[in-house]
Amino acid sequence: MRRRNFVASVLAGGVVAAPTLMADHEHDKDEISGPQANATVAFGQWKTDPPLNRFNPQTPPGVPITANNHHQQPFEAQIKAGGSVSFIISGLHILGIYAPGTEFEDINGSLTIPIPGAPVPAFPFLAVDDPVHRVYWGLNPFTLAPASAQDRIEAVTFSSPGTYLVVCTFLPHFQDKMHGYVKVLK
Repeated sequence: MRRRNFVASVLAGGVVAAPTLMADHEHDKDEISGPQANATVAFGQWKTDPPLNRFNPQTPPGVPITANNHHQQPFEAQIKAGGSVSFIISGLHILGIYAPGTEFEDINGSLTIPIPGAPVPAFPFLAVDDPVHRVYWGLNPFTLAPASAQDRIEAVTFSSPGTYLVVCTFLPHFQDKMHGYVKVLK
């Protein structure tokens, strides 16, 4: 078979196969758009007072633990049902989201597990692992490449209306009550 005929037959096969491939990977038909289709939430923020140099964290004194702000901003995000929240995570935070009706005090902070892959420091790295009413538990930052472990985005879809509790499940931040809410409208 000549090269030109071979290329033409591959292209023709691709055109015929494309609709079949698309049918196998059908997407939701209800597209969400408008101002409440997505919200952006900062989950921890890097401080600039005193000045912070993250360019070369190996340079003493490195990135101090106090260089991160342990807050969700905005404290309450609002989206439409079926919309999503893009959590911009800065620092050592582990996202936990609980079903509508759950309050911070409902989470059992004594249910903890060691965080897999964490270094062995003078104190253990623990995460709160209360699965009751938990609808999402985010990435373990220690499973990521070191360069991206403390900075990432996790986009989460909320399909049902209600007010969801968002907490940091890294034990010291949980004990400091790092939390907020996502209000999902009809």
